[in-house]
Amino acid sequence: MSALICGSMAYDTIMVFHDQFKKHILPEQIHKLSVSFFVPDMRREFGGCAGNIGYTLKMLGSEPLIMATVGADFAPYAQRLDALAIRRDFITEHGDFTGQCFITTDLDDNQINAFHPGAMGVSHLNQVSDVKEAIQIAIVSPDGKQGMQEHCAQLAAAKIPFIFDPGQGMPMFSGEELLELVKLADYLTLNDYEAEMLVERTGLSLAQLAEQVKALVVTLGAEGAQIYADGVRHDIPAVPAAAVLDPTGCGDAFRAGLLHGMMQGWDWPTTGRLASLLGSIKIAQRGGQNHQFTPAELAEQYLAAFGSALPQ
Repeated sequence: MSALICGSMAYDTIMVFHDQFKKHILPEQIHKLSVSFFVPDMRREFGGCAGNIGYTLKMLGSEPLIMATVGADFAPYAQRLDALAIRRDFITEHGDFTGQCFITTDLDDNQINAFHPGAMGVSHLNQVSDVKEAIQIAIVSPDGKQGMQEHCAQLAAAKIPFIFDPGQGMPMFSGEELLELVKLADYLTLNDYEAEMLVERTGLSLAQLAEQVKALVVTLGAEGAQIYADGVRHDIPAVPAAAVLDPTGCGDAFRAGLLHGMMQGWDWPTTGRLASLLGSIKIAQRGGQNHQFTPAELAEQYLAAFGSALPQ
């Protein structure tokens, strides 16, 4: 069985500012913000939440089915997916541009992003019912607003368990709209900033949000993660990275670990630890899809990090 990944495909233009944003943004002048950052390092990477999740999930040995809308400029990305043996049956072309993300990262790994959605704006044209094969689990990650809403509703109607992962798409929704999607979902994933935003917009505490789903996962960066499930909070430790080079795509690698562990039927501590390890492996490489590992290497790193064997 497969995992359906609804979300963005994008080209990431990643730039590095060799200083700290906080030194150049004056809080008392935020009402007339005008800043310029000199970024001597720049590269273009394959990205998008669905692409990044699918990349890591494929390396883990699970089968990702990406559902996304892309533009006429997608050919280089399509060739890459073919080389990786990642299916693109449900990736459809509309218009000129695939999503484009422009990311500036400072020396503290803070990021300022600008995103052009391109074909993402018509992601709702893809329908979950287009997939005729068995889907074990799905995730709705950042995409066009209508697409996220409709895919959540379609998955719930089809009784396919899914993760709602609003991510950077959260500002598109009102508190009421977000709560509707949370109630449709089986699982909810957020980083700590997104969790604070969701609490503020919905008026519900994390404990109350956790009651709406089977599991609520909150990532905490270098502090690890917390998984709220069955009335228990599982504290997932962070794994020290071999190098801290680029946070782009770390959350997506983490979510691939969640999907894989859930598909294997593992418990939450094991699943969370795998996800945490994958985030650590990703941050040591630049871009969202340049980290690599073999099953043997992953098992060895899991054992070294947690003192127990990764289930086979």
